[in-house]
Amino acid sequence: MVVPSPILQEARVTEKQELRAKLRTIRREYVFALPEAMRGLVFHRPPASLATLMPEGTLVGLYHATEFEAPTAAYARWFFENGRNLALPWFAERGSPMIFRSWDNPFDDDTLVVGPYGALQPAADAEEVVPAAAFVPLVGFTAEGHRLGQGGGHYDRWVGEHPGVRSIGLGWDCQQVDELPVEPHDRPLAAVVTQTQLYEGAA
Repeated sequence: MVVPSPILQEARVTEKQELRAKLRTIRREYVFALPEAMRGLVFHRPPASLATLMPEGTLVGLYHATEFEAPTAAYARWFFENGRNLALPWFAERGSPMIFRSWDNPFDDDTLVVGPYGALQPAADAEEVVPAAAFVPLVGFTAEGHRLGQGGGHYDRWVGEHPGVRSIGLGWDCQQVDELPVEPHDRPLAAVVTQTQLYEGAA
């Protein structure tokens, strides 16, 4: 394997930072422009072709969406009501490894606590688990399944440590780009779901 030079690596980091800033702005403006009624209708339930890959009893990882991320609340309730078990990412502190902990009730956020990055997560005494499939947030994506994340590398590291887990991106149409700067540690997604499209077979 050819190891990129430090200069090339630095250039890719800078390119990703600039792209993140641009895509975050596009995403924020896009979500602000959506009527409230439309926001409540999108991402209502997972596509049937994906749901069938996660039969009853499957442990499904989700994320608790922040203001502009593709929402996951309806997905969580659908999976829960249809016999799937749920988990959310959990961090002990900023910079610590990401793990998943069991999420027992997607209808009651009072069971969750604010994590070190501002997202809601299970309490520290929730069971540590490894989901069979995980829906992950993103800042940008390609139709081939390449993902631009927040920059912390938490999901890439976790997926790299759990290669058998099917990772699926959730995002808005406006977050799709033709190509992304890809580094050796970047992990492609098995699929990407937007409010209008399903991109399958990415990995």
